[in-house]
Amino acid sequence: MDLGLKDRVYVVTGATRGLGNAAARELVADGAKVVITGRDGQRVADAAAELGGDAVGVAVDNADPDAAARLIATARERFGGFDGVLISVGGPPPGFVADNTDEQWRAGFEAVFLGAVRVARAAAAELSEGGVIGFVLSGSVHEPIPGLTVSNGLRPGLAGFAKSIADELGPRGIRVVGLLPSRIDTDRVRELDGLSADPAVTRAANEARIPLRRYGTPAEFGRVAAFVLSPAASYLTGIMIPVDGGMRHGF
Repeated sequence: MDLGLKDRVYVVTGATRGLGNAAARELVADGAKVVITGRDGQRVADAAAELGGDAVGVAVDNADPDAAARLIATARERFGGFDGVLISVGGPPPGFVADNTDEQWRAGFEAVFLGAVRVARAAAAELSEGGVIGFVLSGSVHEPIPGLTVSNGLRPGLAGFAKSIADELGPRGIRVVGLLPSRIDTDRVRELDGLSADPAVTRAANEARIPLRRYGTPAEFGRVAAFVLSPAASYLTGIMIPVDGGMRHGF
């Protein structure tokens, strides 16, 4: 199936590695152009080079109040505009309620929540009919993940924001979607497994809870992201899509 991505332009934040990078790879593979971001300048340059001539990198932190304006300006200058954004940020530090400091909560709020709101708000002001705003969230939207208290507190709120703006932007023909990855085999998930006394046992226990009995690959997540951002998904909005191998059994 042709997803209709050829020559469309997307801004993908947090795309130097992990899920953001996987999404950017699939978008480019299907003919799209991307503006990718990350906090480390060298990593951004390397990731853009790997994606080829249809990608440009911008070193910026989602928590920076000027980030959204810089990204939109880059998309205009390099590609003449953009058709959608995928907002992905690295996870806040792990920890339980007694471990996480006020500063960690503030930093997490700035990067995960307010930074995403700013990018989405700026994109909404620029996008026209057929545009799309996507959020990379987490399975913790529905069920908290032990040891990720800050993330558990912020992701559901961002999902609520996404659903709210889906209602607001729908009459303009702009879609808003959320992706809820669970055990995707990224550096972040391996890091979290590694916090346990026996990472191999932890992974096996997690796999046993997944109907497909394995972790997902970044490419599998990336293909779902590319589809929901594409014109082929033109009647999907206001929804949260689990990408979890069946781990969530509810509706």
